[in-house]
Amino acid sequence: MRLFRTTMRVMFAGLFWFVVVSVLWVGLLGIVDPPVTWVMADQAGEQEDFSRIRVDLKDISRSLPLSVIASEDQRFMTHHGFSWDAMKKALERNKTAKRIKGGSTISQQTAKNAFLWPGRTYLRKGLEAWFTVLIETLWTKERILEVYLNIAEMGKGVFGAEAAAQRCFNRPASKLTKEQCALITATLPSPRRYNCSRPSSYVRGRQQWVLRQMRNVGDVLDPEVLARRRIAIQKEEERKAQREARRKARNK
Repeated sequence: MRLFRTTMRVMFAGLFWFVVVSVLWVGLLGIVDPPVTWVMADQAGEQEDFSRIRVDLKDISRSLPLSVIASEDQRFMTHHGFSWDAMKKALERNKTAKRIKGGSTISQQTAKNAFLWPGRTYLRKGLEAWFTVLIETLWTKERILEVYLNIAEMGKGVFGAEAAAQRCFNRPASKLTKEQCALITATLPSPRRYNCSRPSSYVRGRQQWVLRQMRNVGDVLDPEVLARRRIAIQKEEERKAQREARRKARNK
């Protein structure tokens, strides 16, 4: 019995300090930029050319975060870190797909890149969910975007918007056009395979898809546009619930 109580005290103490340290860590990175990530450390050793240049969100073309939202996570500005619809679709798609694809939001990707190591273990997914909750609680959406756009891998040995803009287009991220932003975003699913400076026909096709999605989603960084989009999403959810209710009624 004494061993059990000692074990429980150690476990609770460990859990308490884990929570304290992780909250302080996330709070610190809410105002201080991540110095390095696990992926950066790996790539710095593997790639001959390595580039990462940190910039504020205001110094990045507005079209780049909008293109990332349109491509990666269209409800980023309205959810609280997780997209259950995206996860459900990913699970259904992966049942028959040869290549596993996730349903991670921008918040989840930021938590994973900033705080965790590469891999697909259950422990890592659990920690990813925990850190996602923390950054959604302690950071603004703008801060999440800023960190994401400064640490995301955007090419072989290329991390962040500024490094990608200079590597691909020889210009600062603040001067990127909408088409150039869409081209960078088109490479994000596999940045070591696709190249925005020498885009394949597939990447060009994805670029056009991203541009169409940007037009559909709109400038959700604008409060008025975002308010209209919230209303549209709410109506869509209500219609979906009504369809589901009718389907269940027919199956009874």
